[in-house]
Amino acid sequence: MLKKYEFILEGLDCAHCAREIEEELQKNPNLKNVNVNFAKLKLTYETENESEEKVIETVLSVEPDVKVVKNNEKQKINEATKNLSTQVVRLVAGIIIAGIGVYLENKFQENIIATILIILGYTTLLYRTAKNAGKLLVKSHNINENFLITVSCIGAYLVGEHLEGLMVIILYEIGKILEDKAINKSRKSISDLMNIKPEYANLKVNDEIKKVLPEEVKVEEIVVIKQGEKIPLDGVVVIGEANLNTASLTGESKLRKVKAGDEVLSGSINEDGLIEVKVSNEYTNSTVSKILDLVENATDKKAKTETFVNKAAKIYTPIVILLAVVVAIVLPIINNNITYADSIYRALIFLVISCPCSIAISVPLSYFSGIGRASKSGILIKGSNFLDNLKDIKEIGFDKTGTLTKGEFGISKIDIVDNSYNKDEILKYVVLGESFSNHPIAKSIIKSANISVNTTSVKNYDEIAGKGIRYEIDNQKVLIGNADLVNEEENCSDTVIYISINEKLVAKLYLSDTIKIGAKEAIEKLNAFGINTKMCTGDNLEVAKKVAKEIGIKEVKAEMLPEDKYLEIEKTIAKYKNTNKGVAFVGDGINDSPVLAISDIGISMGGVGSSAAIEASDIVIMTDDLSKIPEAINISKKTANIIKQNLIFAVAVKLIILLLSVLGIGGMWEAIFADVGVTLITIFNTLRII
Repeated sequence: MLKKYEFILEGLDCAHCAREIEEELQKNPNLKNVNVNFAKLKLTYETENESEEKVIETVLSVEPDVKVVKNNEKQKINEATKNLSTQVVRLVAGIIIAGIGVYLENKFQENIIATILIILGYTTLLYRTAKNAGKLLVKSHNINENFLITVSCIGAYLVGEHLEGLMVIILYEIGKILEDKAINKSRKSISDLMNIKPEYANLKVNDEIKKVLPEEVKVEEIVVIKQGEKIPLDGVVVIGEANLNTASLTGESKLRKVKAGDEVLSGSINEDGLIEVKVSNEYTNSTVSKILDLVENATDKKAKTETFVNKAAKIYTPIVILLAVVVAIVLPIINNNITYADSIYRALIFLVISCPCSIAISVPLSYFSGIGRASKSGILIKGSNFLDNLKDIKEIGFDKTGTLTKGEFGISKIDIVDNSYNKDEILKYVVLGESFSNHPIAKSIIKSANISVNTTSVKNYDEIAGKGIRYEIDNQKVLIGNADLVNEEENCSDTVIYISINEKLVAKLYLSDTIKIGAKEAIEKLNAFGINTKMCTGDNLEVAKKVAKEIGIKEVKAEMLPEDKYLEIEKTIAKYKNTNKGVAFVGDGINDSPVLAISDIGISMGGVGSSAAIEASDIVIMTDDLSKIPEAINISKKTANIIKQNLIFAVAVKLIILLLSVLGIGGMWEAIFADVGVTLITIFNTLRII
């Protein structure tokens, strides 16, 4: 049986290296689903029998300086901060040593001490880059951007341009430190965002409270949540009242008041009050565990752009080396005024400019930031490919009940037939009778009526299967139910409850499924995006049309069985087969699972949705708020735009300065900007998503 393993790769500071580690591990037939997530510094894989030692050995063969440790988020951030401090100290020391050497060289010509200090400064500054390049070349026979910088700096020294060589490595190191700082900031923001895992549970055993790990608590056991504590597992409140902060789960800032009988989700924070909760799910199946798993592993599914960049990067560096050699050899041949020293210097500039850091880092970091931004709003996106595809959605199919509507009947109208009764009296008679029924419609009527009654006077209560109820009160015989119960003709598509007193029809209650708050606004936004909205429901056509008209759905497909929905969405997907457009479906029930799975993007409701629907979907809306769908599309578009901006900017700047360097117009300053400057600009541009 496959077992999943997770490790943190401390000291991994190169997106290109992350990809190489992943590819090397994927060659091992005993490892499945290998992924190296550079944004999270996380290695995950599944295996039946491969040893951890063998995996670590493979990682170190590619990146010798990486430390492979068990997954620990806080430790990872602390280690990254500590490593950053070490690099800053080394940078400052190298600058001081080299600076003294340059000063002595300018003051005393051909001074041996100055030469030694300059070489020592070079060595200190170039240490990390040269070591990484050398070990990768020796152990894996590969070259990367570290190799490009090392060759450029050493080459600059050898052709007598050691000041420019120092400038290259100093600015490169400053850029790497700022780059690490920016990436750490992104990691910390995501880590803080997902800091919802409860560290302990107060397990009630008889009259004692034991502090245990959430994983140790079993279903049906009671946990106590005090003020300020996180709810460790999903469950139902059995004692007490509290106001819960669910912002980290749903993005909703308003506190939620809960009391006995209410369901609560793990990860919610008890702002005030004391409650006891009967556990309904073990930790591995709890809401908080699923959210953490979704967000942690979301970027493991690569988007098209990210995959393309990774594939291109594999052949990019060797081509750059080859072109630099061509520049060094050919320029003096085609132009007698250019010496080999000049052409080698220009080739070295070419190498610095060509470093692919900005492209290799900004694309995966953009997707990671987009997924983090969405999760902050209660939108869980299971992969960067789904985030990427959202912007291209052309049609969205919606289930009706539980998705567009609450799935709860409410009183939409009261038609009084006998004017000797008023509205309040009619509602009183209805609630008196329905209070004894467990039927879902009865519960919906009581909730919608929202009045208190005293049922002690009710006598001879009887529930008539398939028709309704009857009872007596104050010598009056009351019937509440459908048309058959009171011998009336049904001539309306709505659900109607008839009220008869002493065999005389006195009123009709019209019930309709309540449309979700914000549904109309969400559909309006989707229509404004140019997305075709379609309702696919099992309800009758008249009811479906009425709901569709009220909220602005363009197309209605009604009276559908689950297989009909499946075929309809399959047909719609086929319509866009040869285009870059996609089809989404939004649902909440078990019967929606096949449609959610076949859609280009399946979107489920995390609150009312069944576990099967959530599992089959690609995106989970934790709040059941349909306005999150256009918000998610906007995040997708913003992420795509920023990736496009970064790629165009990076490539354009590099091409321009490459041309200038070959012509002898651009120097090392421009080269450093094309490498380090462009990388930093793209990273900071990416952080705008969060």
